[in-house]
Amino acid sequence: MNPLHLRSAGTSLVISFDSGEAEVIHWGADLGASLPDLAILGAPIPNSAIDATVPAGLLPQASSGWRGRPALRGHRITDGVPGYDFSVRLRVSAVESGGNTAVILQSDPDAGITVESTLELHDGGLLEMRQTVTNTGTSPFQLDELATVLPVAPDAVELLDLTGRWCRERHPQRRAIQQGTWVRTGRHGRTGHDSSLLLAAGTAGFGNRHGKVWATHLAWSGNHEQFADSIADGRTMIGGSELLGPAEVVLQPNGSYTTPALFAAYSDRGLDGISEAFYSWFRNRPHHVLPAAGGGSGTRTGKPRPVVLNTWEAVYFDHNLPTLIELADSATDLGVERFVLDDGWFRGRRDDHAGLGDWYVDEGLWPNGLTPLVDAVTSRGMEFGLWVEPEMINLDSDVARAHPDWIVGPAAASHKDGGRLPLEWRNQHIIDLVNPEAWQYIFDRIDALLSENNISYLKWDQNRDLTEHGHAGRASVHEQTLAAYRLFDELRKAHPGVEIESCSSGGARVDLGILERTDRIWASDCNDALERQTIQRWTGLVVPPELVGGHIGPTTSHTTARTHDLSFRAITALFGHFGMEWDVREVQGAEREELKRFIGIYKEHRDLIHSGRMVRADVPDDSLMLHGVVASAPVAPGGTAALFALVSTRTAFAEQPGRVAIPGLDADRSYRVEAIFPAPGDADYAHTFTQIHPPAWLATGAEATGRFLAEVGLPMPGLNPEHALLLRLSAV
Repeated sequence: MNPLHLRSAGTSLVISFDSGEAEVIHWGADLGASLPDLAILGAPIPNSAIDATVPAGLLPQASSGWRGRPALRGHRITDGVPGYDFSVRLRVSAVESGGNTAVILQSDPDAGITVESTLELHDGGLLEMRQTVTNTGTSPFQLDELATVLPVAPDAVELLDLTGRWCRERHPQRRAIQQGTWVRTGRHGRTGHDSSLLLAAGTAGFGNRHGKVWATHLAWSGNHEQFADSIADGRTMIGGSELLGPAEVVLQPNGSYTTPALFAAYSDRGLDGISEAFYSWFRNRPHHVLPAAGGGSGTRTGKPRPVVLNTWEAVYFDHNLPTLIELADSATDLGVERFVLDDGWFRGRRDDHAGLGDWYVDEGLWPNGLTPLVDAVTSRGMEFGLWVEPEMINLDSDVARAHPDWIVGPAAASHKDGGRLPLEWRNQHIIDLVNPEAWQYIFDRIDALLSENNISYLKWDQNRDLTEHGHAGRASVHEQTLAAYRLFDELRKAHPGVEIESCSSGGARVDLGILERTDRIWASDCNDALERQTIQRWTGLVVPPELVGGHIGPTTSHTTARTHDLSFRAITALFGHFGMEWDVREVQGAEREELKRFIGIYKEHRDLIHSGRMVRADVPDDSLMLHGVVASAPVAPGGTAALFALVSTRTAFAEQPGRVAIPGLDADRSYRVEAIFPAPGDADYAHTFTQIHPPAWLATGAEATGRFLAEVGLPMPGLNPEHALLLRLSAV
């Protein structure tokens, strides 16, 4: 059988069938249209080893001599006795391919197991893979794991992944690839604050703009594992799988299970090349929210990402109609386009101890319903958005008192009948969406809210881990995740014009599974601009800025008590879906004018920010960050070709930053570089810089080619710690 060769955007995937199973023999740089006879890749057989060449299969298996993690783990239950057919011998029985897609069927008739692998190499170079296992036997088969894995080249010697906690999500960590298995396990019942958005293997010292990188992401919002498996013969595999609970998936005869999609990207241009592959996939989805100039065919295309005001850090639970209308008036004056009412509008909700699950407008607070506020907001030209948390329930709620059996717990008995509940988290529990009645109740309530009110946007929160998560006494994170997905899907189908933001204690549910069902994610509950620089930088490794909420918070951060100038907070929020979470009634005088000006900068440049190429420089001084967005197509002379932010995170070692290179531009085109925020006369200007005389170009602008800017750079002003400078590059 001829090998399978998929090619796109500088990437090749080659699968050989010579061993009888599907073996990935290359995933990486484009190999061109023709391949040699792959027999030249036959490996030697070492001493004291299996007397055959061991393939690195698409589904690594012990029956072929693989001594690392097997892709498929499980066993058959025969006459009530478990443990049979624990080791399968899958061999290729059919291959279908066309364009850059393929379906490979491998089966073991003796064990009664088949696995179908679907692969698609998208136009931008992003590989999407799924596996479906089917029990073709006559007795149940308990599935423990079905992983999707890919090999990386021998020169991949470093591993990068991300970790974090609440208000400090997605921070990088690196380690050398050593023999053994590096496993990142998520047992949160959701993606998790500490989840690694990406697992990347690369050449020594790979960075933002240099080095080879192989990276994977698992598109799943429940329990999961991501891993790198390096075995004694020198080969390394990376991949991921859903982490299944005890007997969570038992396949009856003819039953099937399909894995979450594993997305994988290769780059020979560092991490920015990985981002380009993911961004291309996102932006080519038919339902993706694109900027006005972005084109596309989906129902949500062609709409700029509106400036948002969220009320949480403005009023918290203190919902008062006159106050909220004052806030709406202030927002209108600033140029806000979407007003979002956060937690506290529904029955019994005066703090976070009660009310979750009772999704009725509180008649005491809102005797005329939400209509007066909705009308006040929409009559001022803004969209109205509403906070909900449909997957959660407080014990102090009408629905919990009426339906204690709807509360998730580890025991078969309901909590009313003496069943034990998991520990509370933020005074709340989980509603059992696997229960059809509970699911239907939640759907009906959110559907009614959307039908009865002019709501354009839902901020959909989910504020706790799903520990000890069970239905009828059995583990059920798998089914709960699918039920939550179905809830999103059905509500979107019923209300196609409503956009949904995924928030989960901030950034605890950020993955491509939830992003297939939502129009934005909230990267973190932390609006501290210094923390956000790192959080947004690494979130943006996979998720494009138009899908990442970035807000200006109050001068002193609610979560860290740090105080920052408006310019630093505003420049940080610019490179995302921009908004504010702040009592903007308090912003007056020169600060208010500066805020208005920055909102204008966002509106002027949001099409560029939400469609361009993300560029992150490798700056030798690790106290500085330089990142920006470059137009993906040539612009007319005078048009904005790029926006960059120079960010100082702490004091520098040297007394001046020296010349900083600006990469990612057209090498042979000339550009005019200007500092546009803060500028002389701005309230924050004097606080931003630490120098007697700034570089001359800062006042006059500078012109140079993209090649000069990338290779020589420009002398940058000295920035005080936790300050930033916004640069505009115009085509000449």
